[in-house]
Amino acid sequence: MAEEEVRPSEKVKKATHQYFESIFEKYDRDNSGYIELRELQDMVKDNSDVSKRLARKILQISDTNRDGKINYPEFVDMLRNEKFKSVFGHYMNLYIRFIVPRRRRQRVLTTDGLQAVQTFDEEDGSYEDQYACCPPPIAMFLISIIEFACFLIDEVNQTDSTKTGTGVTARIFIYDPHRRVEFWRYLTYMFVHIGYMHLVVNLGVQLLLGVPLEMVHKWWRIMLVYFAGVTAGSLATSITDPTSYLAGASGGVYAIMTAHIATIIMNWREMSFPGVILFMFLLVIVTDVSTSIYNRYCLDIHDRVGYAAHFAGAIAGLLVGIWILKNFVPSRKETYLWWFALVVYLLLVGTMILLNIVMTDHFLK
Repeated sequence: MAEEEVRPSEKVKKATHQYFESIFEKYDRDNSGYIELRELQDMVKDNSDVSKRLARKILQISDTNRDGKINYPEFVDMLRNEKFKSVFGHYMNLYIRFIVPRRRRQRVLTTDGLQAVQTFDEEDGSYEDQYACCPPPIAMFLISIIEFACFLIDEVNQTDSTKTGTGVTARIFIYDPHRRVEFWRYLTYMFVHIGYMHLVVNLGVQLLLGVPLEMVHKWWRIMLVYFAGVTAGSLATSITDPTSYLAGASGGVYAIMTAHIATIIMNWREMSFPGVILFMFLLVIVTDVSTSIYNRYCLDIHDRVGYAAHFAGAIAGLLVGIWILKNFVPSRKETYLWWFALVVYLLLVGTMILLNIVMTDHFLK
């Protein structure tokens, strides 16, 4: 007797049913025919380390008959629910977890010699709970909009002004070594960019790297890191290159980059692949600064890149990031490092401010 022919659509349905059923049976640990809150938390943690709070929310949405647990039909509906299959949400989550690595579970030995997962009750919740769009991460967007608006104003009002730094906003905001008494220029030069590429690169980096950091550590911390980098950049440039004008947000951008390094250092044991991310950031920073210095002093190329601002911004971002960004599982060594970073930053900034005040002859070159 010939086998009964099965339609392709029925094969797909059967395979899908078997797939869903295998997942359901895997997490129905007590074979009760239901997935309860505890089992749902195990399922969610096995796949993405989502918090207990989110697991409860998933249960609340999926438990349509309100019996406090999920049966097989409800489970299938949950997996097919568009709320849990958002393509944007999925890839945004992957991107954030790459830029700001997720917490890695730690394994410890129990008294009977078996391995068990150690969890931490942190003051601000688990590391994964920190990814939040409420309040929205608007700081980097707001700064980028202002920088773009200043560039657009100069581009519209005067031909080639954005290439020479002679536009109306540039004249007001740019760091001018001959007008050092106008102290706001040590910060506002970040709003002026020379050329399209200068603007696009800075905006792109600060949005791609700053927004994920802002979603974890909140906007005000990232703003302080950013402004610390910008200010350190102008102070350092005025000392090392006193005749140079300064424009662009590179000091703040480099501070954001090294702030990632700071949070990796302070949360090393709680992160996945911290060494890889650390190497990537260090490679970019060291390559850029080294190239600018080599071009200027070894090849005698007139390089307009303010390497001093880049380097100072990077140092400021690292030091400020260590003592202002969240440390989710503090240790004694990290506490010592926190105080070290704070003291070194205050000494460096204080020294640069003092030199800018007293070294008047140095700035008359």
